[in-house]
Amino acid sequence: MPPIAIRLLNQQLASPQFTGPAEVVSHMGAVQAQEYRMMRWAVAMRTRKPSLAAFKRAFDGGQIIRLHLLRGTWQLISADDYWPLLHLCASRATAVIRGWMRSSGVSIGDDELGRVREILVRTVSDKGNAVKEDFVQALAASGIVMDEHRLSYHLRMAELSGTLCSGDLLPMKATYALTEQKVGPRTAVDRDEALLTLTRKYFQSHQPATLEDFVWWSGLNIGDCRRGIAMMGDAIHAVKWQGRLFYMTDGCRTRGFRKGHYLLIPPYDEYLIGYKSRDIVLSPECRHRAHNNSGIFQPVIAHDGIICGNWSPFRDMAHAEFFLGDHDTDLQDEWSRYKEFQLK
Repeated sequence: MPPIAIRLLNQQLASPQFTGPAEVVSHMGAVQAQEYRMMRWAVAMRTRKPSLAAFKRAFDGGQIIRLHLLRGTWQLISADDYWPLLHLCASRATAVIRGWMRSSGVSIGDDELGRVREILVRTVSDKGNAVKEDFVQALAASGIVMDEHRLSYHLRMAELSGTLCSGDLLPMKATYALTEQKVGPRTAVDRDEALLTLTRKYFQSHQPATLEDFVWWSGLNIGDCRRGIAMMGDAIHAVKWQGRLFYMTDGCRTRGFRKGHYLLIPPYDEYLIGYKSRDIVLSPECRHRAHNNSGIFQPVIAHDGIICGNWSPFRDMAHAEFFLGDHDTDLQDEWSRYKEFQLK
C-alpha cells in the first residue's frame, strides 16, 4: 500500500477508530495546538463522530491538556502522558524558549522569575481559571508593568516547570489553571520509559516516518531518538521507499482506505507539521500555499491524501481554492461534517 494511504489510516484521518477526543490525543502522543480555535477540529476530525461538545468536556475535565512542550510550541497531550512527557521534553523546550528570549533581547533573572511566578500562581488560585488580562491586572496591582510579549515567556516557563497548564475551554481566549488541580500531583517518572512511550506513540500515529521526522517533531536530540527506536525492538521495522528509510510498527493499519475522499485540514495539523519532509503529500512547488518559511501554516484541502487546495474555516459557506490538479467538487460532504461538528 502507498505510504500516503498508510499515513491517513494511522493518523486516523481515514476510517477513524476512536469515539472520544482524549483517545485521539493519547494515540497521537502530542497534537499541535498552535491555533486555539482550530485545534478542536484537528482532534475531532479524527473521531468517528466529530463533536465540539465532546472535545470541550474532555478539555475542561482535564483529560486533554494544552501547553508549550515539543519544540517549545503549543501541544495537546493526554493527562496520563503529562508528567512523563514534561519530564522528558521540558529541558529541551526550555532551552529553545531561552534562545528565543536572547534573540528578542529579553532577559529574565531568577528574582523576577520567582516574583512573577508567585503572582501567577496566586491569581490562578483565586480565580480557578485565569486569562492573560487577569495576570496583567494582578501584576500591575503589585507594581509590575509588563507587556504581553514578556508575560508570554513567563507563562511558558511556568508551564514547563509543571506549575501552570490549560484551564477551561473558552471560545477565543486561552485560560490557565494550576497543574496540580487539573492534572494531579507530580509523579515519579523513568526517563527511558517516557522516551519509549513518546517514540511508540509517534510512530504508531505518524507511520511511515523517518528518523529525521521524529527528531524534528519531538525536539529531542538524535541520540535520544535513535535510543527510543532501539528500545522498541521487534515492534518496529525499517522499510525503504524511494531511497529513504522509513519506520513502521508491527501494528500498522493498512485496511480501511478508500479513494475519492476530501479532507478539510486545519492549520498546523499533524498531517503536515508532524514531519520534517512533507513532499510525500505536498508538492514542493506548492509548499508556499500550505506554510511559509516562518512556520505559519494555512488550512489546506487533501484529496486522497495529496494537499491540493486551501479552504476558509470561518466562512458561513464552503469556499475552496485549488492549486493542484483538476477538481470539480463543492466539498459539501466534508464541509457539512465540519459544520455539524460545531453543533454537536
